[in-house]
Amino acid sequence: MLILYFSPGSSSMAAHIALHEVGAAFEAKPLSLARKETHTPEFLAINPEGKVPTLLIDGKVLTEVAGVLFYLARRFPQANLLPEGDVEAEAQVVSWMSFIASSIHPARRQGLDHARSVYKLADKRLGNNDWAVGGRYSIADIHLFRLFWRFRGSLDPEPGDFPNIERHYERMMARPAVKKTIEIESGIGYSLPA
Repeated sequence: MLILYFSPGSSSMAAHIALHEVGAAFEAKPLSLARKETHTPEFLAINPEGKVPTLLIDGKVLTEVAGVLFYLARRFPQANLLPEGDVEAEAQVVSWMSFIASSIHPARRQGLDHARSVYKLADKRLGNNDWAVGGRYSIADIHLFRLFWRFRGSLDPEPGDFPNIERHYERMMARPAVKKTIEIESGIGYSLPA
């Protein structure tokens, strides 16, 4: 049994999308960051870090976006979210996931100019590829999309600032799993801190 603790619009959205991509049966448990529901004694008993995503796998806790995405990709290989059997492509997915977590995710906290420069690097890295790892959709695309989706408005890009990421964003917005996740999370309501 899979149970996902998530906060609409937060980083946990990537795990939520991936669960829809793989078609796994799961129970969704939304928590409000604004109302500090991740810091209740009940949730802290599950995840003492008080963070989402938190995925319970038959009662065992798995945290961190990259860990949850990797688990889902490996647990449900038929979804083709990880290029198995091609060690270089697998390493490229890990490289993207690391870059997203260590450079893109914290960039906005370091100021708008810094964030724009990091997204320009990501745009260059993506190039004209449809997906982060060439022609293969993967968990890296889900992670990249979620962050751009969240910060796109605050980056206030000029037309053409991030052409490759914008095209990637449009491809992601057309995916049924993304549409479904956005619909569910919008219905709950976004209560993210500023």
